[in-house]
Formats: sequence, C-alpha cells, structure tokens
Amino acid sequence: MGNGGAQIPLGTAAPNFSLPSNSGTGTVSLSDYRGQWVVLYFYPKDFTSGCTLEAQRFQQDLAEYQARNAQVLGVSADDVGSHARFCDSEGLVFPLLSDPMGEVSQLYGSWLGARSLRHTYLISPEGLMQERFLGVRPAVHSQEVLARLDELQVQG
Repeated sequence: MGNGGAQIPLGTAAPNFSLPSNSGTGTVSLSDYRGQWVVLYFYPKDFTSGCTLEAQRFQQDLAEYQARNAQVLGVSADDVGSHARFCDSEGLVFPLLSDPMGEVSQLYGSWLGARSLRHTYLISPEGLMQERFLGVRPAVHSQEVLARLDELQVQG
C-alpha cells in the first residue's frame, strides 16, 4: 500500500503512545496532552529540504498554535541525537519524537519501508482523531492545519 497503511477513523480514539524525545523530558506520551489539541505530524527525515521547511513553518506559527491550546509534536525514525541537532540547527522548540522501528508510525498508518510518511493528524483535547492530512505540501501545511483547527474549534 502506497499510503502507509490503514487510517484511524475520524471521531475515534487516537492510539496512545510513549516515545523518546529530544525535549529534555525523556519520554513524551500522547496522554500528556489530554485537554489540549495535538498536531501530530510524521515526517521522513531530519535535515532534508521538505522536512526542514515543514518544521520551520510549524515553528514560525508556534505562537498561533499555543493561542489555540494546541501542541505540535513531530515524529520520525531519526534518533534523539539527530532530533536535538535538527532542533538546534533550526531553532525548533517543540518536541520531536524518535520512532526508530516505526511502531507508532505504523499505528497511525504512516510508515513505508524504513521511514515515516509525511502525514499529519489533529487530535482533540478528548483524545479523538479529528482530522488527517495525507497529501502534505510543506511550504503551506502549517497554515492549512491552523485553518482546519479554527474550523474544528468553532464547531466544537
């Protein structure tokens, strides 16, 4: 399957997970953010052009996410050391999580071969899958996510 696997139905519980992070806390779990929106984005590799652009845009818009009670979390197969270097290089202050065997990426239908696919999921404060973005264009993606978050928050 070229899309990475089965997608979790919208409106159902997003699978909880715990992964090592570069953020200094050691491990980050989805359940840590209950009560907040979570922008969970999977990406192929640190330091590649598309992934760098996507991360820069999320960082650039971080205050807008915070104003909407939303936490951005990035996930790839890179190790924590690579994530730390990537964050230092790009000035990223949101957590990047290391999923070297792709277990969490597979849970979310975002794994192909040896890397995560460029997929993003919006998870509600109650832990429900609210939206998915599978055809991500890095340059405009963060603004698309913010626009959808606004729509969902108005509906909620």
